[in-house]
Amino acid sequence: MKRLPLEPREGGGRFPGFNVMDHSRNWDAATRAVITERLNPPTEARFFTETEMATATALFDQLLYQREEPRIPVAGRVDQRMADGQTDGWHYETMPVDEQTWRDSLAGLDTDADAGHGTPFAACSWDDQTLIVQGVQDLGSGSWHGFVAAHVWGLWTRYACAAFYAHPAAWNEIGFDGPAYPRGYKNLGVDRLEGFEVRDVNPGDDPLAERQ
Repeated sequence: MKRLPLEPREGGGRFPGFNVMDHSRNWDAATRAVITERLNPPTEARFFTETEMATATALFDQLLYQREEPRIPVAGRVDQRMADGQTDGWHYETMPVDEQTWRDSLAGLDTDADAGHGTPFAACSWDDQTLIVQGVQDLGSGSWHGFVAAHVWGLWTRYACAAFYAHPAAWNEIGFDGPAYPRGYKNLGVDRLEGFEVRDVNPGDDPLAERQ
């Protein structure tokens, strides 16, 4: 699947000519600052160790199918959240808090990779990483390193989706024109676009087909 660059450019397969950052003049200063900061994430991890960061990066690339540059820096965003204590505010009673579960689950991936391939998870081939990650999902309600596998899978995917779709490059990919405040909307209703929105040129396409 082709990904958009970290600094959104005009164009794209489904929303040609669309660049969400062109709409930034319509946001208030605080909103504009928050979103612009996402284009320049910190380069140094504050929560993950170097090994954990490498494992997390490889995991998120698998979950989001980011096989080539430019990639949205999902691991960096999750690292920021954990360092600042910005969790989802809940966790399964059978699991520790998210910060500890992240450390434990990343270590579990490295343990599986070492057992099967004699190398850390991040150093495995793409296909070997896929099999390891798929193995966790396939366990479902079964146990994986002392956790319910489905609960770990839920932790991984909800953090992955939240970080990915908070980034302007992902907004370009789905044609989202950013925060409505303070501009607002007036053309309410199904398939009624605002003048500043771009219509999907391939509305019937299955985005997953690109992965085949």
